[in-house]
Amino acid sequence: MFATLKQLFNSKNRDIQKKILFTFAVLFIFKLGTTITVPGVTLDTDKLGFLEIVNAMSGGAFEKASIFALGVMPYITASIVIQLLSMDIVPYLSELTKQGGVGRNKLNQITRITGIVLAFIQGYLYSYSYVKSGNPMDYMLYSLVITAGTSLLLWLGDQITQKGIGNGTSMIIMAGIITTLPSMFTSLWKELISSSTDFMGILTFALFVVVFLAIIIGVVFEESAERRLPIQYANKSTSMLGKQNYIPFKLNSAGVMPVIFASALISIPQIIASFAKNANFSLFVTKYITYESVTGFIAYIVFIILFAYLYTFMQMKPSELADNLNKNGGYIPGVRPGKETEEYVKKVLKRITLVGACFLALLASLPILFSKFSTLQTSITISGTGLLIVVGVMLETYRQLESQLVSRTYVKGRKGRRR
Repeated sequence: MFATLKQLFNSKNRDIQKKILFTFAVLFIFKLGTTITVPGVTLDTDKLGFLEIVNAMSGGAFEKASIFALGVMPYITASIVIQLLSMDIVPYLSELTKQGGVGRNKLNQITRITGIVLAFIQGYLYSYSYVKSGNPMDYMLYSLVITAGTSLLLWLGDQITQKGIGNGTSMIIMAGIITTLPSMFTSLWKELISSSTDFMGILTFALFVVVFLAIIIGVVFEESAERRLPIQYANKSTSMLGKQNYIPFKLNSAGVMPVIFASALISIPQIIASFAKNANFSLFVTKYITYESVTGFIAYIVFIILFAYLYTFMQMKPSELADNLNKNGGYIPGVRPGKETEEYVKKVLKRITLVGACFLALLASLPILFSKFSTLQTSITISGTGLLIVVGVMLETYRQLESQLVSRTYVKGRKGRRR
């Protein structure tokens, strides 16, 4: 790692340094936009509830009634929906997935248009629930402005992807979460010192920091953990290849998507209750469906685990993996090609996904449990899901930087040998 950082600051890698500076400049624009509120609109965000994940991923923009209130969440939701529909549900979308680069570009355009439409719909529903004493024009104004803000963020994300470092959308989400950390620790310090003796306050603050760092370390190990299935090819031995071939299966292949799925599913009755303004229905939702209720919390955890399995098997597809191995003359030692390979891969995926899904459910439940048993203000919480996103994006960006530096060194080395 230190060697990579040293190489990164080398004067010979100024083009990479410019990409990093460009990325920081775009992220600064994003942070600046989170402080600009929608004109003439005041949001009632005393209790965000199920919108905490939206607020976290937008860098606190939703809580501030910012033009970037929804962040890139509508685009993420749209990409999930399009991805699901591409799984032999809509024939046209399924065909696009098989057309290579041209098909991917068309799918990306469809996803963006769908994301902008969802941004407007979500903006209108949220404005109806949270705008104080608004009229139809206030709701429309809010919806249009934050839809434009989401569109601008998608464009900024594209600029990072093309001219900067890392995936633009992921970088914006990560930046939004990171920017909320300093204010959270500042609020925690002030509240602990003012509400208790100095020694006990400092001790509690230190304990919070230790737990926070322990979660980060756990997430790093979880993101790096993988099960490697050894692969051999017909007429090729390990000694001939010089190294062992394998298929890596991550412990948590689904990433943070199951949490987004589960949060969206749990939030639907709450959005309907806020929109309908029916006292009996709202009371039922509050007692049995919200995170604070026992049944709602259990349903949330179950949904995360179920969606983790669903998303993992959608991504990995054991049948296709077994077919591709068979076509290329590859096989897993001790396992027959074809159906047995497919069943073996399914068995491995089920086992590691169970561990990964339980860990993901634990991370997602941390802020809920923390707010339940803590007397601290709601802005102070241990968001395991947010840390999972931050660590995942950082590791992926670091690997991308390392790959660019290694390839650059390799090319320079070949040129030197030719001379």
